[in-house]
Amino acid sequence: AGTCAILVGITSFLYAVAFIVLQSVLLSGLFLMLSGLFTSAALVAVYQRLRETEADFALFALLLGLTGALGSAIHGGYDLANAINPPSSSIPYDLPNPVDPRGLLTFGVMGLALFIVALLIRDGGQFPGGLGYLGYVSAILLVLLYLGRLVVLNPSSALILVPTLLNGFLINPVFYLWLGMSLLRSGST
Repeated sequence: AGTCAILVGITSFLYAVAFIVLQSVLLSGLFLMLSGLFTSAALVAVYQRLRETEADFALFALLLGLTGALGSAIHGGYDLANAINPPSSSIPYDLPNPVDPRGLLTFGVMGLALFIVALLIRDGGQFPGGLGYLGYVSAILLVLLYLGRLVVLNPSSALILVPTLLNGFLINPVFYLWLGMSLLRSGST
């Protein structure tokens, strides 16, 4: 988490350089998005320390901070999506969703979260080891899907279609079914 806080400092500075000096929408969008994601990890670590002081207020600060950090990531992701593929009114799926640009949250952030979950499953020993490996595969497919939607746009492209089919019809459902059965066996609902 300390590393994430340092990365926030670095990406925030790079964002300022890209936005003000270079005036690059592509780089400023990228650094703003990364800064928001790194900020969320740093805020969780800060919450872990501050919750002993005042748990409710620390949680409130965490929720506000996470909302702001994800807003920053969304803002940067939207700018990045438009810089990579400038919108054209002739293609209906060309304009990114302003709330979830090209699946930044749905695929990119969820893939990152699932990768961390898989890592913890593998390291913790509380779940079957194979579940962690399946989580890695799903996480990678989600991130590939986000990158495909960011760069390619065409839903019939193999870069989008293959991860969608593999993860949507096989990997992700099996992962969550296995996770649910493991939780039920351990007495968690």
